[in-house]
Amino acid sequence: MPEPDGGPARSHEPFRARLRPGVLAAVALGGLLGGTARYVLGLAFPTPAGSFPLTTFAVNVSGSFLLALLLVYVLEVWPPTRYVRAFAGVGFLGSFTTFSTWMADTDRLLVHGHLTTAAVNVFGSLAAGLAATVLGLAVGRLASARRARSAARRGRAPRYGWWVR
Repeated sequence: MPEPDGGPARSHEPFRARLRPGVLAAVALGGLLGGTARYVLGLAFPTPAGSFPLTTFAVNVSGSFLLALLLVYVLEVWPPTRYVRAFAGVGFLGSFTTFSTWMADTDRLLVHGHLTTAAVNVFGSLAAGLAATVLGLAVGRLASARRARSAARRGRAPRYGWWVR
């Protein structure tokens, strides 16, 4: 039953009852892998003091693209699944791309008097992240349309991999 304001009904079951152990495990495993990937990239490509934090920038922009691409497939292409979005979107990409690292890098630049670089980091990351998101959505939808056309020409429905079951 909808709420009085016309919005969707809220679940009245307790929060603990809505927690699904398998979904929590998928988020945790994805988070472990995404955080580890970010850490390894930070070690492999350290940012010299006072310079533009290119590694954080590249990780966040690529994560924006990948999340948009993933969501097209999860929400519009693949059949419903409980774990892909939790593992890859919330877990892996949620810990791979982090607001806190972006802001810590910006704070370090500000503290050391690199105001222009800090401003470029903030506004450049926002603009590039938005552009990467738009590009990810476009690429995902183009690939989805191409796949559907190809399946229609062959006269069969598209097949899905093991990860969407």
